[in-house]
Amino acid sequence: MKEKINVLIQLQDCDNRIQAITNRKNKAPLTVQKLEDELKGADLKLQEDNNRSEALKKDSRTLEQEIQELEGKIDKSNEKLSHIKSNKEYTAALKEIEDVKKLINLTEDKAIQFMEEIEAVEKICLANNEHQKEMKKDFEQTREEVEIELAALDKDLKNIENERTQFSEVVDQDLYKKYLFLKERKGGQAISPVIGGVCRTCNIGLPPQKYNELQKRDTLLTCPNCHRMIYWEEEQTEEEG
Repeated sequence: MKEKINVLIQLQDCDNRIQAITNRKNKAPLTVQKLEDELKGADLKLQEDNNRSEALKKDSRTLEQEIQELEGKIDKSNEKLSHIKSNKEYTAALKEIEDVKKLINLTEDKAIQFMEEIEAVEKICLANNEHQKEMKKDFEQTREEVEIELAALDKDLKNIENERTQFSEVVDQDLYKKYLFLKERKGGQAISPVIGGVCRTCNIGLPPQKYNELQKRDTLLTCPNCHRMIYWEEEQTEEEG
């Protein structure tokens, strides 16, 4: 029975390592995906800032055109002044010119604000562009590292699976069926070591009589709490110490 149990222990070890590698393989692409999502977000933000800059420039050009039109209006009004004979019309014309000048001043102030805002946005775009380049560099490097890691994990997985196949061919088939049954229903852990009278999977102590029986290692017992197969690991621990 001791040899049969040892084969089950080796099978469990293989399955645990296979699960650990599978978890790492599943996690690795998520790291790349996270960086890719962040990069896409940075691309979108940069595009939004560029669009905002272009919109501001367009509005600024519109204001410049408005200023030119207003200045042209003043020039025409000044030309008309020399032809006006009535004081009333002359005063009205001067007021109209003054109102246009005030409007020009307001428009110029607005144009200056646009120019300042354009400058600020372009600085943001420049900084974001540099940051985006660094993000792309990090993304490519991380993706390459993940690809290398996945290739190494695939190699390790293949070796462990071959090792597991060897154990599955020599294991007692009745015990193997029980092992697979428990493995499926117990989160992958079908057999558990007992150290110091405690099941190391559920951390519950065994009754003294059952613990004494377990140490004989002449029969396969189950944990009264988690119902997994259990084995005594006290001797292995003492040898390692």
